[in-house]
Amino acid sequence: MDYQNILEEIQNEIQGSLKKGKLANYIPALEKVNADDFAMSLVTLDNKHYNIGCTEQKFSIQSISKVFTFTLALKRYSKELYKRVGHEPSGDPFNSLAQLEYENGIPRNPFINAGAIVTTDSLLSIYKNNTFEQILKFIQKISNNNSIEYNEEIFKSELNHGFRNIALINLMKSFKNINNNTDKVIETYFKQCSIMMNTKELAQAMLFLANHGINPPTNEVIINELKAKRINSLMLTCGHYDASGDFAYRVGLPGKSGVGGGIVAIIPKKMAICVYSPKLNAYGNSLVGTRALELFSTKTGLSIF
Repeated sequence: MDYQNILEEIQNEIQGSLKKGKLANYIPALEKVNADDFAMSLVTLDNKHYNIGCTEQKFSIQSISKVFTFTLALKRYSKELYKRVGHEPSGDPFNSLAQLEYENGIPRNPFINAGAIVTTDSLLSIYKNNTFEQILKFIQKISNNNSIEYNEEIFKSELNHGFRNIALINLMKSFKNINNNTDKVIETYFKQCSIMMNTKELAQAMLFLANHGINPPTNEVIINELKAKRINSLMLTCGHYDASGDFAYRVGLPGKSGVGGGIVAIIPKKMAICVYSPKLNAYGNSLVGTRALELFSTKTGLSIF
């Protein structure tokens, strides 16, 4: 299959949609990007790379980081983690307080904000003051790129404006579902969201989930096959917040979005994909990114269904 030609077709077809959607204005630093940027990268299990658009442009990975922290936490805690965070779709916005209170401080899944904060808290119990460094080191390893870092300006912007996330962590603390100092947990969470990567790096970083938990470049077992299956299933059912069902319906692939405009997706035993376009739809997912992945699965016939 000529993936490069398919990417070029997609780039042509999404041009009319680049003016649609809105930037994530509740984090002021995220509004400073070029709103018309578009990039898409594929990497196959046999190390073939296909790229289109501004694939060198780094952007804030935001909630895509939740896949990496969940991987680390699931590897360490296994099913014990599910006592503190569930694995069901939320059906509510990613920062909902109402659902969290109704369910006694137990987040529905690790890919909404409250669930990811609990996951970060669980890592803090292991790594202590070295938690963010361990998260970053893990991402650098699976990306095969030790130069990946976080953006201090975006981190501070989130810290100064993330009032709802601070409300979420305090609500969970009141239900005794946060074990560490709330300031340390939320700072670590905001830092991981502020990590900067491009589409090529993110596609590479997701490749282990397309290969049953084994990182193809090194053959290292990142996580066992059963746990990789769990992560992929949660990406399919929960990876796009309250639009996860629509994404599964349109695209048919496990994926995870971030309000920085990135979306990652995997095709089991074939490849990992990342698309970037910073304008978001009403659910907080990249509008053009979702469309590009829908076109890709339609043109290639590649989906899990």
